[in-house]
Amino acid sequence: MTQGDIKIRNTSVEHLAIPLEKLVEAGAIITAQESGFRVVMQDRPRAVDVSTLPYPGFPTDLQPMMIALNSVASGNAMVTENVFEGRFMFVNEMLRLGADIKTDGHHAIIHGRERLSAAPVTATDIRAGAALVLAGLVSDGETIVEDAFHVDRGYPNFAEDLCNLGADVRRI
Repeated sequence: MTQGDIKIRNTSVEHLAIPLEKLVEAGAIITAQESGFRVVMQDRPRAVDVSTLPYPGFPTDLQPMMIALNSVASGNAMVTENVFEGRFMFVNEMLRLGADIKTDGHHAIIHGRERLSAAPVTATDIRAGAALVLAGLVSDGETIVEDAFHVDRGYPNFAEDLCNLGADVRRI
């Protein structure tokens, strides 16, 4: 979403095969390394369709992040949620950031925009909160995510980890 070059350590490419394939479709260059992999994204991402399924399919827990990515991607995408019925609850918060998303049942159609606009948003759960933080990184201005404690439950060092990657994120 923000472009960059990162190394993910102590994990297996095989366990993340489907999500990594989607990142490659979006334009990332992924290289397996001895104890993990490297992800390089040099340009604006391309929109990618996603359909969630139980493992080894695309994980429902990553679906909100893919909606955030598709919100700033070049093109249009359809995200289909087959696992968790309430997963699109955060879409209204994405709309506050200027995302162009329409939901219909278990489908979301996303029309990518070059940038999003800063706005106060509210995290309703772990994954939605993480997606809103990521969307805030590609928004013009300062985005404040209320109820960020949800993110802490699943990603205890999320803000610190993003800062270590060069993001301008802070807890207030």
